[in-house]
Amino acid sequence: MIRRIITINQERCNGCGLCASACHEGAIGIVDGKATLLREDYCDGLGDCLPACPMNAISFEEREAPAYNEAAVLAAKKEKSAAVTHRVESQLNNFPVQIKLAPVNTPYFDGADLLIAADCTAFAYGNFHNDFMRNRITLIGCPKLDAVNYAEKLADIFRLNNIRSITVTRMTVPCCGGLPFAVKNALAMSGKEIPLHVVTIKPDGTLLR
Repeated sequence: MIRRIITINQERCNGCGLCASACHEGAIGIVDGKATLLREDYCDGLGDCLPACPMNAISFEEREAPAYNEAAVLAAKKEKSAAVTHRVESQLNNFPVQIKLAPVNTPYFDGADLLIAADCTAFAYGNFHNDFMRNRITLIGCPKLDAVNYAEKLADIFRLNNIRSITVTRMTVPCCGGLPFAVKNALAMSGKEIPLHVVTIKPDGTLLR
C-alpha cells in the first residue's frame, strides 16, 4: 500500500539516538552509528521522531510500505516490559563491601552469615546474587590487586562480632588462594570457631566445591 512513512538521511544523521528514544513504537534503532528504520510496519507515520532530530535528518515520504501493525507494536512492548519486570533484584545487604573499607564493628555483622568473595567470582558465576549473596553480608577483595594481608582486619571483624558462618568464594587461579588463607589465619587470630565453607569457581562459572 502507498502511505506516509519516515525516511532518514544517513549523511545528515550523527547517530545521537534521540529519534529512537522519541519513537514510541520502537521502529527506529541505531545501526553502525546511524539511525535506521528497523521495522516499516512499526512506523505509524505520525512523526514524533522528526522534532527530536537535531540534524533535520528525518522527513516524510509517500511510498509503498506495509501497513502500520499496531498489534505487533503492542506485542513487542509487552515483551520488552516483561524482560524489565523479570530483572534479577540485588541481594546486597550492606555497604561498603570492600574488605579494606568495611567497618570492623557494625550492627549488620551481628548474627550474620558472612560471604567473603574474591572480586572476579561475581562476574564468573551468573547467579551470584541469589546463590551466594542472598541473606548474607558481603565483603569482597582481591589479594593480588590489593597487595595486603586481610587477616588482621578480618580477625577484628570475627572477634568483635557474632558471625554465625563464613562462606568464601574464590577463582581457580593461584592468586585467589590468598583469600581463604587469610580467612583461616584470621579465624586462628580471633580465637573464634566459626563454620567455614570455601567454594571455588572456574572462569566458565562451574562450581568446584
